[in-house]
Amino acid sequence: MNTHHIRLLAGCLFGCLACFATLAQAQLSIEITGSGAQRLPVAIADFGGERIVSQALTSVVRSDLERSGMFQMIDTAGTALDENTAPVYADWKARGADALAAGSVITSPDGRYETRFRLHDTQKQVAIGGQAFTHNASQIRATAHRIADDIYEKLIGERGIFATRIAYVVKSAGRFELQIADADGNGAQTALASREPIISPSWSPDGGKLAYVSFEAKKPVVYVHDLATGRRHVAANFKGSNSAPAWSPDGRKLAVVLTKDGGSQLYVINVDGSGIVRLASSAGIDTEPQFSPDGEFIYFTSDRGGSPQIYRQPVTGGAAQRITFDGNYNVTPRLAPDGKHLAFVTRDSGRFRVAIMDLASRQTQVLTDTAKDESPSFAPNGRMILFATEVGGRGVLAAVSIDGRVKQRLSVQAADVREPAWAPFNK
Repeated sequence: MNTHHIRLLAGCLFGCLACFATLAQAQLSIEITGSGAQRLPVAIADFGGERIVSQALTSVVRSDLERSGMFQMIDTAGTALDENTAPVYADWKARGADALAAGSVITSPDGRYETRFRLHDTQKQVAIGGQAFTHNASQIRATAHRIADDIYEKLIGERGIFATRIAYVVKSAGRFELQIADADGNGAQTALASREPIISPSWSPDGGKLAYVSFEAKKPVVYVHDLATGRRHVAANFKGSNSAPAWSPDGRKLAVVLTKDGGSQLYVINVDGSGIVRLASSAGIDTEPQFSPDGEFIYFTSDRGGSPQIYRQPVTGGAAQRITFDGNYNVTPRLAPDGKHLAFVTRDSGRFRVAIMDLASRQTQVLTDTAKDESPSFAPNGRMILFATEVGGRGVLAAVSIDGRVKQRLSVQAADVREPAWAPFNK
């Protein structure tokens, strides 16, 4: 049975808890499967200074920019250039670069590193940005992501997402792990390990907590997990099923799906589990809630009209409005951070694919060419959508740009990867 059907029917799995202390070593590997039609040619010169550190750092910066699908990386032929050296703009223009980044990594007396970089517009022959960072050896990749973000923002005009994180669930040999990694799949750490399923991770607006559903108590229960301390608490453990947590924009409440009163229905509760309020009553199955970014509406999936479709309803109550009309199966609504687009899963010629709707025009575009897509999640800048799918019978993560041109695939060797959620920007 398809995962969407399982959620809509609110089926329950049962089992016992078995936690593991070790961190999973498997990292997500990224494969670029499609790039943007027009890419900005950029050169990242080899940074000067501490050679091993600078090589590692520039490698990550280049990789970040290349996998975004927005840039064409110009071969620098091993040219080293620090941030204080005036580039010969004509030479870099001749190589085809519209922009050039140069920098250096210097060891400080305390053993830390100081990394500086400068970004140049080779067409206008001017420096257009630059920054300095102090970091230790364990922060090389994080610093590189910040540099890539700065370059992206200067050249594209919107915030980059390279320094953000993703959460997902890995299943291997009967073991489920809720993992958190950098957006490029590196640095994976396990927040929770169990022999029972973990589903529906949802990031708090400040990026400090995850709400999720665990079956460790022999039924689906909603937990809220503080990532800094590792402590967690039960947010919803009512009679029957407790599922599909979604944070309110202010981080004070959760929308959840409960069956305590019969049937899957929508409720809003405080994060500590108090103050439960039923959002609506329906003869059908209501599930997969998501707050709009302004906090005024909750979008959700319901079969109240005879087939699974997406609706929205004011948080303060009132009539639900149907949003999707094309096709007879549209589920898992996810709003872009600016509230202008809706991502969801649609059944298209028997295949489950990620689609996007412009909420102003109600125009819809199918973005993917896979067949078993689920769990779409917007990047915090709204440019990309992360989702789960199957390739060769194995669960993998994939990402697609909102115009469908840029595509990536993220996988863990010999394991299923599911339930992705992209974290918000760091506060």
